[in-house]
Amino acid sequence: MVDYSKWKNIEVSDDEDDTHPNIDTPSLFRWRHQARVERMEEHRQEKEKLESTINTVETKRKELKEKLKATPDQKEKLEKELKNIEDEAKKLEIAEQEFKKKEKLQPWNVDTLSQPKFSKTIINKKEEKTYDEMTDEEKEAHMKKFVKENEKLIKEFGMLRRFEDSKKFLLEHSLLVHEDTANYLVIWCINLQMEDKHELMTHVAHQCICMQYMLELSRQLKTDPRACIGPFFDRIQVADIEYRKQFDDEIAAFIGRIERRSKEKIAEALKEQEAEEEKERLERLGPGGLDPADVFESLPKELQDCFEKRDTELLKQVIASLPEDQARYHMKRCVDSGLWVADANANEHGLVEEKVPVESESSAKETTQANNDLDLD
Repeated sequence: MVDYSKWKNIEVSDDEDDTHPNIDTPSLFRWRHQARVERMEEHRQEKEKLESTINTVETKRKELKEKLKATPDQKEKLEKELKNIEDEAKKLEIAEQEFKKKEKLQPWNVDTLSQPKFSKTIINKKEEKTYDEMTDEEKEAHMKKFVKENEKLIKEFGMLRRFEDSKKFLLEHSLLVHEDTANYLVIWCINLQMEDKHELMTHVAHQCICMQYMLELSRQLKTDPRACIGPFFDRIQVADIEYRKQFDDEIAAFIGRIERRSKEKIAEALKEQEAEEEKERLERLGPGGLDPADVFESLPKELQDCFEKRDTELLKQVIASLPEDQARYHMKRCVDSGLWVADANANEHGLVEEKVPVESESSAKETTQANNDLDLD
């Protein structure tokens, strides 16, 4: 037999109610509807609050059970806390049942009588990988996207300090409780230390460890990291001496690792810079293996002016004015470094640079040829 009792109490027929002729009927209907909407909103908020409390208590219960296994020396204290949590869970279960009964007794109305069962078409697709299941390339791509969308919020969290402020901020932006946030904070700490901003680095390091603790708690409890925001901050704010000491020691160890890593990165950067400079120097070397920059710096001022002005005639005059041994010495070094190039065509300045054979038979022959090219005799 069909049960029609649920159809007896329906708030739908506002437009069929009799009203006094002096009453503005449309306004009356609007007021009634507004009051009904407000009652529904209060009901929704009450439901969300109850569900949130149930989830928090359940997370605390799991955490206490895990801690009870890990620290048997605190068994009596933890069992007492667990009993209180379980008593609270039973009360919440009763409250949930009463709420459901209350929900069933609510009359239907125009806003709740007919609701879409499906609001979208669902197509089966492959489930997204968890962070631990991603490859290194996928993690890198995911982090780039995550940081691009949330960098400002991550930095705001990194600049907080008080536990209460951090808890409030993360509850408002729970998506930040993620491995990518922790990774960004680590990189930020390294960069700050490399910039010699040690005090600011230690500040951000504190927030980084908070994030890592929440992520580790979620792995232990096998739950969503976002569900660990409340439990972590509730515990750390009233933590016993041992737990707080462990937390502070972890921060100190993390700061030490950051300091060591920043020194390594600075050393690596200097090494790369030196290697690049050496590569550039080797590429500059002339046919005789000399660096033109070093040779130029060793030349007398008069010869430097000739090369800067690219004036061949002036160069010949200066060479002719030097003692023969000095002229030969400087010209050989110019040839070996490539400052003086052989048999080249006229360049854009109209200069003709003459060539001395690169693979000369002897140093004396190279020097003699260079002097002949400059009409030293």
